[in-house]
Amino acid sequence: MKTLLATLNAKYIHTNLAIRHLKAYCENQFSVDLKEFTIKDPILSIVSEIYQQKPSILGFSCYIWNIEETLKVVAMYKTISPETVIVLGGPEVSYDTDYWLKNHREIDYIIIGEGEESFRQFLEFQSGSRDFKDVAGIAYLKEDSYKLHMLPAKLDLRQSPSPYRDPSDIPHLAKRVTYVETSRGCPFSCQFCLSSIEVGVRYFAREHVKEDIRYLMANGAKVIKFVDRTFNISRSYAMEMFEFLIQEHRPGVVFQFEITADIMRPEVIQYLNDNAPKGLFRFEIGVQSTNDHTNDLVKRRQNFEKLTRTVTMVRDGGKIDQHLDLIAGLPDEDYNSFRKTFNDVFALRPEELQLGFLKLLRGTGLRIDSAIYGYQYVDQAPYEIVGNNVLSFNEIIKIKQVEDILEKYWNSQKFQRTIEYLVTAVFDTPFDFFQQFGSYWESHNWSRIGHQFDDLFKRLNAFLLSVDKMDDHVLTNMKLDFLAHQKFIPRQVWWKETLSPESRSKILHAVIAQRESYNYLVEQQLHERELFKQAFVTELVVDGTLTPIVYFFGQNHHWFTLQPHEIN
Repeated sequence: MKTLLATLNAKYIHTNLAIRHLKAYCENQFSVDLKEFTIKDPILSIVSEIYQQKPSILGFSCYIWNIEETLKVVAMYKTISPETVIVLGGPEVSYDTDYWLKNHREIDYIIIGEGEESFRQFLEFQSGSRDFKDVAGIAYLKEDSYKLHMLPAKLDLRQSPSPYRDPSDIPHLAKRVTYVETSRGCPFSCQFCLSSIEVGVRYFAREHVKEDIRYLMANGAKVIKFVDRTFNISRSYAMEMFEFLIQEHRPGVVFQFEITADIMRPEVIQYLNDNAPKGLFRFEIGVQSTNDHTNDLVKRRQNFEKLTRTVTMVRDGGKIDQHLDLIAGLPDEDYNSFRKTFNDVFALRPEELQLGFLKLLRGTGLRIDSAIYGYQYVDQAPYEIVGNNVLSFNEIIKIKQVEDILEKYWNSQKFQRTIEYLVTAVFDTPFDFFQQFGSYWESHNWSRIGHQFDDLFKRLNAFLLSVDKMDDHVLTNMKLDFLAHQKFIPRQVWWKETLSPESRSKILHAVIAQRESYNYLVEQQLHERELFKQAFVTELVVDGTLTPIVYFFGQNHHWFTLQPHEIN
């Protein structure tokens, strides 16, 4: 009996923790091989590679991002090898299992829920050591009749074997994201989220988790992402883990967490601000909406004032990058309300702000109650909405335009000066800037063509000119953002340069003549030859006046202004 567990990840850098848990749980009794692909891989290539393994049992881990491609692989493989037993598991097929079985007859069985115990019992059945009636948590068709066995008891996670010790993973740890699970379940009841379905939170053994993290770091893991739904639900546990990671981390390792910001105590944040090395931690915080009525409708408890305190305190500490999430399309949040939500959260200035759109996931309360709110959605993964009783499809398109520009210009972290100036001094609100620019972008069909870094500045410049918002102050910020992300003196620039080559040369010679007056030149030991190689001359608005500046592209970027008397 040869067993192969496979999955299709969204990207190569991702890894699948579920199939590793299944393998570890069963390996004392059964040999289980693992195979990972991506959703971009050709279906025939995936099928061919699996076929070389000749599995008698073939399992797939299924999610909203891979279910459509997985079903294509399953259908093709069953055609080629009808004798292979195909079993599916994962959150996407653990609900509406009768739908999957009846509409995709190539699926033989579906394992429901967390899976470890059910899958081991299933392998025992396949090997002849267990009666089929005693396999828990499995769904199937028998003579076109849907059958479902009772789920097994929840695992005691403290006794679970480690899924992180497979030697075949070691060569890839430095190149991929390693997902670590220290708990399962969520204490909250958000009706748009599958995690709300499982009641209670269970923890893995703390010391075992620490040993696993030591092992992963020792073998080269660089990005470790905790998949706990709320890492800080237990303050004592979170503090113990934070202290452990600060004390025992290795250089270059980054830890990512999903936290609930409004329950995080100030003393915990202060401890992190005082003790965590910069860049060691990254927080992902789901805000979703600042509309209290909307949050009540989806049974989401959130104190935005306390959330703001946490995000602000973390931001001001300067040690931890924050990624905040919003969801457009929640119940009774119309366009204007979402505009307010966006502006409320953007005001916190997170390093990244992800704007997502509601997906009515199978098994969630919001999908069950979708008719109450007039939801229209695509009934195919990822089940994204296209409208509801307060938000039209046209308004969703406008919000998607915001998302596009937000990703390109804010989340890229390459336009910070420019965006900050535009949303505080030029446009009424951040949302208005992103939406108007997004609409302009779409009207020029730029979404259909690629772009270079320079193009982003040219297109922003064109938009600002079209709405009569371009001036020397905006141009100054755009120039500084552009220059800050150049490694060398640019051969050409996207703006119309106001200084002639002769004027720029005159300025550089004036700087050389007064070299001792400029500390930077003395400290860097820059003389005439190095100066002409590393310095770029342009004009910026400084203290309200258009002033020549000299910008240096050395190991550290640096610039200074020149007054007219210094040039003449």
